[in-house]
Amino acid sequence: MKLIIINGPNLNLLGTREPSIYGSEFFEDYLETLRKQYPEVQIDHYQSNVEGDIINKLQETGFTHDGIILNAGGYTHTSVSIGDTILAINAPVVEVHVSNVFSREDFRHKSLIGPYCAGIISGFGLKSYRLAVESLLE
Repeated sequence: MKLIIINGPNLNLLGTREPSIYGSEFFEDYLETLRKQYPEVQIDHYQSNVEGDIINKLQETGFTHDGIILNAGGYTHTSVSIGDTILAINAPVVEVHVSNVFSREDFRHKSLIGPYCAGIISGFGLKSYRLAVESLLE
């Protein structure tokens, strides 16, 4: 199985960005742990702070990978175009958030991409990514 994790804006700062919300573990360290937990799964990773680059990566991998784990960051709440892209590709997409978006500001309670995803996992810290892998394996 071939999966890709696509992380959006500011997720390259995990480990140092607002640790009270996002924790203090660096994503790269967690990714290595995740890959060791699932040696039979190829887990690729891509991060960009640019909406168009995320759309390009979704289009590129949406026909070559068996599943996509997408943490679109702030674009979750603003990007009609990312939602349109999810509709246009073949691979199932699981929307992931490290924090519980429903315990945060009201604008974070609305996802413009969620309706097009296979599911949404939110609020379990970096473990949200593992839960997404599990959901795609089933």
